[in-house]
Amino acid sequence: MADKVTHEIAEILKRDWEISLPATVSEEEILHQLAKRVAQLIESGPENFFQLMYRLDISEKKLNAVIGDEDVAGKIARLIYERQLQKIKSREYFRNANAMKDDEDLSW
Repeated sequence: MADKVTHEIAEILKRDWEISLPATVSEEEILHQLAKRVAQLIESGPENFFQLMYRLDISEKKLNAVIGDEDVAGKIARLIYERQLQKIKSREYFRNANAMKDDEDLSW
């Protein structure tokens, strides 16, 4: 399951963040490449970066907690990764809940 989720996160990040990742990738490699992209985005203009954070629904409180820290790009990459993981788990939960509801509707 973890490999499937890691692969799904990698695919989302490749598409949304325009990073290149190999077909088989580890969480550490994803975080490394994502941190490099985050650093590029911050340097190119914070407005676009903060718009992306808003779209991803990364809380301002969490962002403020890591801004100014050492390895800020790495910590933001971790926040992004964790948010994508939450989204995947949420979709899976509701997909399963809907499937169970559909099964209940059929068994009358």
